Order: sequence, then structure tokens, then C-alpha cells
Amino acid sequence: MSATPVAAGPALKAGGRSLSAQPALGILGWIERHVGLTPAGLAVIGVVVAGVGVGRVLQSRGLTLAAYGLLFVVGLSWVLGRRTLEVEATRTELPSRVRPGQHLQAEIELVAGQRLSTLVVEEQVPSAVGLPVRVPVPLLPRGKGVTHTYELQPRHRGVYDIGPLVIEWSDPFGLTRRRQQVAPAQRIIVHPRVEPVLDRIVTRAWEDPPVRPPISKPWPTGFEFYGMREYVHGDDPRRIVWRAVAAHDTYLVRESEQGITDRVAVVFDTGRKYHSPGSFSETFESGVATLASLARTHLRDGLAVSIDTNGGAVGDEFRGRHKLVPLLDRLAELAPEAVDLEAALDRRLARPARHTHNVVITPHLTPAVTRRLRIMIDQGAHLLLVLLLWDDTDPATIHRASLLQCQVVEIQPRVALGRSFGRMVNVAIGA
Repeated sequence: MSATPVAAGPALKAGGRSLSAQPALGILGWIERHVGLTPAGLAVIGVVVAGVGVGRVLQSRGLTLAAYGLLFVVGLSWVLGRRTLEVEATRTELPSRVRPGQHLQAEIELVAGQRLSTLVVEEQVPSAVGLPVRVPVPLLPRGKGVTHTYELQPRHRGVYDIGPLVIEWSDPFGLTRRRQQVAPAQRIIVHPRVEPVLDRIVTRAWEDPPVRPPISKPWPTGFEFYGMREYVHGDDPRRIVWRAVAAHDTYLVRESEQGITDRVAVVFDTGRKYHSPGSFSETFESGVATLASLARTHLRDGLAVSIDTNGGAVGDEFRGRHKLVPLLDRLAELAPEAVDLEAALDRRLARPARHTHNVVITPHLTPAVTRRLRIMIDQGAHLLLVLLLWDDTDPATIHRASLLQCQVVEIQPRVALGRSFGRMVNVAIGA
């Protein structure tokens, strides 16, 4: 979601110019929004306090009465500003689920039940979605509507509230200010980036019968011949049918019948310790995009997908294409945690599912994590390790990954996931 926010559109047809940014809230702004007194009102109260004090010191009854008169004016202004305005507001229905970088157009319409003037219409918009909308309305005639159109462009995945829509006005003296909500907030879910990837189980440490792992597991593919297809990056070279190369002038690999492995378990390292820094971590977002892409691939193939993070499981097991949208909804909510990856791997080892294709996505491999992955491989589990690389990646991580003798995919920033998955940098050899 790397796009520049779009500024607010043309001003309301009633006139005025569009303000593209919300004013900064200091202590005076906080008092204005929560108490209702503007800086001018606070200055008048200060004059009242000073006038009462000086009047008592000088024993001047006239000065004291004048100070109390100013206090009465402030009180009257506050009471006039507390009234509820008769305004009906509508906002166009935004899509509940959007893609990163997708352009959205929203329109708000105000209809007043009484003649109003000197209003400010404000739509509260998160900074990751667009610029806040503040539009002054000099005059709002009774019974007539005014509209304003603005654009949104989500830059990052997440769950955001657009709104609420509020109007702001002050009393005739400008001493007080009030805000009134005229339309509730609307929630949109920005799904993570999804790209086509190829995740094929090509080999593992215990490959050919009759050699079996210490703890047996079902084979990911059957042994009956099904057909041949063209070779793609990531396929096991041992499955190339060399006799067919001369006849077809291309590499063909042997395909077997589908095996009994129909479950994929993905463990995503959500620990913030080793991810790249920033409010939107580059490695974390790459990991979420990889997770979403793998999930879509396997759900379309009819497999069951379970997702585990350092803090716990992400929902129940997902199976079928209709589960893709609920899964992406859950992935939009993921955030870095203070828990280490070892916790997720311990849960996985405590309930071993040896008929499952395991995927571990992490930016860093510690010795403790490497030992747990080695135990998983020695038990006969198939493992795909996805490394999220960035400028400060520890070289020891790549070295430890090479010693595991499993499939390894290196994900780098701004590189297409399909290209990364098509280049396996380390594949296990048969025992």
C-alpha cells in the first residue's frame, strides 16, 4: 500500500474552501473540544478573574460589576452554543473490504432543518487512509442540501474507521465552540497484498521408500503415475523425464496421483524484536503478504489451512475458497507482538501432525528456533522455511537455514513473491 494520500475534493457547493488538514490539538485545542471554550473565551474569563480581583482590592463596585457582566456574557454564549442543531447528514456507502492502493470516492450531504451559518464540517479520516476533511460552510439554507466529495486511498492493510462525521460551530461572540456528531463512523477492512505463488512439496529429508523417518508420516503425493507437465523453478530435478526432453524439446517432470496430505500449517513470526522498525514494518508487511498469498493458493487447491502466530492461533482451520475472505479479514488485524517464535513452535511440537505441510515465516533464526525446526524435520514433517530479509538481517540466519536441509525461500522488499518462490535457494537432499 505505498501510495500518497489524496487531498480532499472540491469544497461544499454552498461555498468556501476545503481545508485539507486537521489543526493540531494542544492544551487549548483540548479545552475547546472538551469544555467548549475558545481561546477568546478563556481570555475573557481571565479578564473577569483579574477584574474581580482588582475591583476588590480597589473596592471599586463598578469594576466588579463590569467583570461579572463579562462573565454573564461568557455564560450566555456557552448556553447558546449548547443547543442541538437540526441537521441530517448522509455519507455514501463505502465498500467494507478494499485492496491496498484502491481509490475510493465518498460523498457527504447535509440538509438543515433551520437556517445555519458559519459551520465547519469535519470527517475524521485515519492518516493511513487519506487526509482529514475539514470544510467551512458559510451558509446552510433551511431545507436545502449541500454536498462534498472527497477521495480515499488506503496505503496499508488494517481495519480503519472512517468518521464520525461532525459539524462544528460557535456562538455569535466566538467565545465558545461545540461539536455535534451527525453521522456515525463506517468501518473498512484493507486486506493484505495477495500475489500468485507456487508452493509445491518437492522433497524432504526422508524421501524414498523403504527408508522411512523415525516417526512415519503420510506421503504428500501418491506413487501412481498421473502425467507429465513442464518444469518450473522449484521442482525436484530428480522428477525430470529425460527421455521426453529430446522429443518435446523442453523439460518435463513426472506428476503422481494426489497423496493424502490435505493440510497446511503456517507459523508466522509476529515477534517485533527481529522485524524491521517503523510504524509499518517492511518485513512484517512482507510476511503478512506472503501468508495471505500462500493461504489463497492452498485454499483454491482445496486444502485446509491453519495459521499460528507467536501469540496464538488465527481463527479455526480454514478450508475452501469461500473461507478466503474471512481469513483475509483476520490477517488485516495482525500486529507485532512481544512474544517470541519459540512459543508458537512449542505449541506445534506439542501436537505433532505428521501429515501436515508446515510453513514457517520469520525474519530471524535463533539457535533455539533452529533446534525446534530440526526436531520437526527429524520427525518426518515437511518444512518450507520463508526468510524475510532486509538490510540488517543477521548473516547467521542464512547460515542456520542452510544447515536445516529444507526448502528455503528468501523474501526481499519490493521483489515479486512469485519470483521469490520460484527460486528455492536450498532444497533438502534424500537421506
